[in-house]
Amino acid sequence: MLKINNLHIKFQDFALSNINLSVNKGEYFMLLGESGAGKSVILECIAGLVRQAQGEIILKNNDISRSNIQKRKVGLVFQDFALFPHLTVKENIIYPLKIRKVKKEIVANKLKQLACDLNIDNLLSRSITTLSGGEKQRVALARTLTLEPDVLLLDEPLSSIDVSLKGELRTILRRLNQNGQTIVHVTHDYEEAISLAHRIAIVHNGEIIQVGTPAEVFQHPKNKFVAHFGGIKNFYAAKLELQADKETTKACITERIAFEILTKHKAKNGHVLIGQKNILLSAEPTTNNSQNNFKGIIQEIIPARFGFELVVDTGIIFYVAVTSEAYSSHKYKQEQEIWLSFNPSLVRFIPG
Repeated sequence: MLKINNLHIKFQDFALSNINLSVNKGEYFMLLGESGAGKSVILECIAGLVRQAQGEIILKNNDISRSNIQKRKVGLVFQDFALFPHLTVKENIIYPLKIRKVKKEIVANKLKQLACDLNIDNLLSRSITTLSGGEKQRVALARTLTLEPDVLLLDEPLSSIDVSLKGELRTILRRLNQNGQTIVHVTHDYEEAISLAHRIAIVHNGEIIQVGTPAEVFQHPKNKFVAHFGGIKNFYAAKLELQADKETTKACITERIAFEILTKHKAKNGHVLIGQKNILLSAEPTTNNSQNNFKGIIQEIIPARFGFELVVDTGIIFYVAVTSEAYSSHKYKQEQEIWLSFNPSLVRFIPG
């Protein structure tokens, strides 16, 4: 439905290069990356607010690369909402229809339907200045949807919303998509991508470095940046060595450190990763010979969402997740000597 081919955009101190994307009809597509990566610029280019140096934008088999903003059949909801503070909620929502001189009965029907769908029918007479961030976001969505865009473009739609209200807005966005609305959504939030997206594109330093479903991208990250974005910190360059007398393969990380792993890959070079929750800690090495065992020193203890993260130096740095209960019972301390272990079957190898 939406295709971006070889898009290049240049500014004085920043450039987007070789952007290629394809978004299917009815898909929820996410552009995910750090602030300043160029995600919002891609949206603005699709909307016609920014002109590309080269490349083309195809919507429903029509080249809209040079089309006026008003003719593109896309709707952009800005991060700061861009609502008119001197107008009421109702006046903001119907504004695009009013300037196009749409018939009053059509305007009334659309207003009623959108206000109901977005749960803002009780706000229509309110001033914009009296609304919460979540309410403003729903009004901005309603205003954009009045024109029935083929593609809805969302620029960080949840960033200005209280945590307690994000779940409600995610439900609204999910329902819009389930009703057939194609959505391209910009975010820096990994959890948003997991909960909403059918597919995601990772944007980094003005380039798209990986595209796929959330499972494909975060279970098989192409590089360390993508792995870290998905919450995987134990990601190491490795060289494989087959072991004729063992079922496992040796993954050499440094001259002194190697993992025993299970893999069918034939490539010699790549990366290995192990989840923080898949590493066990103990005062002594495990007696199971099939386990990977490494002695290290706890360098740092960091409070985390569901417990603590321990940074352990074994010659390479490991990040280990422990529950609050485990932390309290074992009384871990900085500079403590400790053994960590993990099963070869829990280590993933990514070739290349």
